[in-house]
Amino acid sequence: MHHHLNTLVDFCARRDVESLDRLTEPADVAILFGGSILAGGDVFAAAIRRGVAGKYLIVGGEGHSTDALRDAMRDHLGWDDVDNRTEAELFDRYLHERHGTRADLLETASTNCGSNIRNALAVLDEAGIPRRRVVLIQDASMQLRMHACLRLHAPDTEIVGFAAHRTTFDRHLAPVDPPRGLWPTGRYIELLMGEIPRLTDDESGYGPNGRGFIVHVDVPDAVREAHRALEAAGIGTTRKADPRFS
Repeated sequence: MHHHLNTLVDFCARRDVESLDRLTEPADVAILFGGSILAGGDVFAAAIRRGVAGKYLIVGGEGHSTDALRDAMRDHLGWDDVDNRTEAELFDRYLHERHGTRADLLETASTNCGSNIRNALAVLDEAGIPRRRVVLIQDASMQLRMHACLRLHAPDTEIVGFAAHRTTFDRHLAPVDPPRGLWPTGRYIELLMGEIPRLTDDESGYGPNGRGFIVHVDVPDAVREAHRALEAAGIGTTRKADPRFS
């Protein structure tokens, strides 16, 4: 069954370049979304060191992943003062304390994928920062959906997607070389499973034929089959949206 999980990872964890070092010219802005794991902060810090963009923005208020991020920072960093801190604030502190750098801008009010993108664009527009070309960094599970959401709200923007990680599974359904702060295995599988119905453009999905949160995404037959096989085997459940953050 691990190959089915890896099919979902390959599909969801979009990377448009093999490495951010491969960018031929800097983007206008690089954005880290707070729904990522701690390793997302490491990827973002590396992007800042490499000068991949003119400006750097961290986006994230409080949503379904916030408590998990706070727990990771308690467990891995020993921080005991993370309650009531937004995802963007936590990641900016992580950048400062672990890497000696900071983001240029923070967005701290968004609660879900749609408001992440809308608020990010509003912050950039208010600051007068162009967004012709944007580097997008998010967790493996949500990278493709975030890309599709930005395409909806900023169709003229060139997007360079770079998933914060692309963690695969071995035959025992254990993560291979898990990066810092990776979700508990069951949670990671649940997040991956939950993306397939969301990305499917039907009346129940998030595309134009459903809730209209994202542009149309083609979900390959192999991905649908992998999702069905995992469901049939009782591996993972499809994460339901939390109404608090809808």
